[in-house]
Amino acid sequence: MSQVGEQGRPEPPVAGDETATLLGSLERQRATLAWKCGGLEAAGLRATVGASSITLGGLLKHLAKVEDDYFSRSLLGRDQRPPWDTVDWDADPDWDWHSAAEDTPEQLMALWQDAVARSRSAVTEALAGGGLEQLVRYIPWSESPSLRRILIDMIEEYARHVGHADLIRESVDGLVGEDPPY
Repeated sequence: MSQVGEQGRPEPPVAGDETATLLGSLERQRATLAWKCGGLEAAGLRATVGASSITLGGLLKHLAKVEDDYFSRSLLGRDQRPPWDTVDWDADPDWDWHSAAEDTPEQLMALWQDAVARSRSAVTEALAGGGLEQLVRYIPWSESPSLRRILIDMIEEYARHVGHADLIRESVDGLVGEDPPY
């Protein structure tokens, strides 16, 4: 798993193996998102920047869905769980983004944190059962990707959205930076 750096944040190992480096990088992105979204009231989680409709609350809900989709559903082949299992995704493909405005900050953070915890457990299970080469069980793609590919895709997903979170959070209360103060 990841190491804790001098600032008290998860850090990938400087010279670790492939698994530790991938997981450490993902944990760093998760920690940055948690910091950028933490400590805000509902209005802060609903704030947008410029012409974008992306909100911090929407990011939390969307990334909770992506965590569950990639690790619980695709990797381990588990059924979709609430709230994802009751949504008509064909009728409303952006439900996770806009429905976040109806949730409290506590609900959004708990939804995301619970999905991350399930994902960590799923990755641990998959690593024990087949390593990074293990192929996913549920295949929404044309080919069956490996756990390695899912981890890379998840790191990319977080990296893009943490950039959005940077801009939105700065517009809410001026919070800037890459690392929280410890």
